[in-house]
Amino acid sequence: METFLTQAREAATRMATLDGRNKREILLDMAEALETHEQRILAANARDMEYAREHAISAALQDRLMLDAKRIAGMAQSLREIAALREPVGRVLDGWITDAGFKVEKTSVPIGVIGVIYESRPNVTADVGALCFKSGNVAILKGGKEAEHSNRAIADVLQDVLEAHGLPREAIALLPDSSREGVAQLIKQDAYVDLIIPRGGEALIRYVSKNATVPVVKHDKGLCHTYIDRDADTDKAIRVSLNAKTRRPGICGAMETLLVDAAIAPSILPLLKAEFDAKSTELRGCEKTREILDIKPATEEDWDTEYLDNILSIKIVSGVDEATDHIARHGSGHSDAILTENHTTAEIFLNTVDSACAYLNASTQFTDGGQFGFGAEVGISTNKLHARGPMGINELTTYKYKIYGHGETRPV
Repeated sequence: METFLTQAREAATRMATLDGRNKREILLDMAEALETHEQRILAANARDMEYAREHAISAALQDRLMLDAKRIAGMAQSLREIAALREPVGRVLDGWITDAGFKVEKTSVPIGVIGVIYESRPNVTADVGALCFKSGNVAILKGGKEAEHSNRAIADVLQDVLEAHGLPREAIALLPDSSREGVAQLIKQDAYVDLIIPRGGEALIRYVSKNATVPVVKHDKGLCHTYIDRDADTDKAIRVSLNAKTRRPGICGAMETLLVDAAIAPSILPLLKAEFDAKSTELRGCEKTREILDIKPATEEDWDTEYLDNILSIKIVSGVDEATDHIARHGSGHSDAILTENHTTAEIFLNTVDSACAYLNASTQFTDGGQFGFGAEVGISTNKLHARGPMGINELTTYKYKIYGHGETRPV
């Protein structure tokens, strides 16, 4: 581990000085290589899918794990989009002349060595590796056991391109010891690693946050809510709610709890149930909801559960204040939405919910770097410091002050 991390730290020095033109060229070569080695990657993914079926991994997680020609093409396109993004390193964020006469420039620089721990989705290996590369960082990647073969095949392709350009393979590398002990060791290596980004299940986030000595930016669970206000447009509310839950139930931006204003619950809930039944969504409701709908009861545990599946809990609330109170108690600070035509109520909700992304009349499934215009992202940060929400290339930089003097000395 120490040898590996020493090499990663040495690679970071090289990466920090790589110019934007070279990075663009290399990223485009990586994109082409992914498509060229499609069959190699698919063969590796087939082994992972077999493991997932043998170990009864949920259908939603299998969907995140599965690769096909279209998804590999999507990975390649993502790298091309990252290559086209504005160069994040060397931006002058601010500048001024001091009273003493020297010039100060606040300039963006790479963070250094970044460890990213994630689960299931093998496309993350390509996206995160490319994002770290574009922002001048070294990426140490630790994927889930269920995607081991896919991640290795993708990383090998990217590393072969690095090597062909005379760059160290350690610039984008999988953690050599992928066991729990390896992770435990990595998150304490603050002499070599500058940042840890865990993205995945609640247990993983809790473990890393509790045990790391390296700074952590959490990409916590997405316990997302949608609140249908009494002044909502019914058709719009049904359409958005259905999308927020059923478009892709297994992603972190999927709605897990639907809150409905008591004033409209008797009229809108039966309409919602008909639409969710057509999508085979399992509904669980509070006592008041079950007076209107014949569905399973929701327990206290349901309000704190990120299903990542086609399951939805429903709670009737007395208005926007009770809705935001519920979100404050049970939400994860990821993404929450209000559906209403009342501007005053909308602003109360948007200003009150303490979430990275607060929506008005839109699906929470839009929480994505590409949808926000950032390009690909490392994930959705639920931290409040350094990065919050979709974490793209600019959030993978920090800054330094460059001071240009002319022989100035400070008076005694």
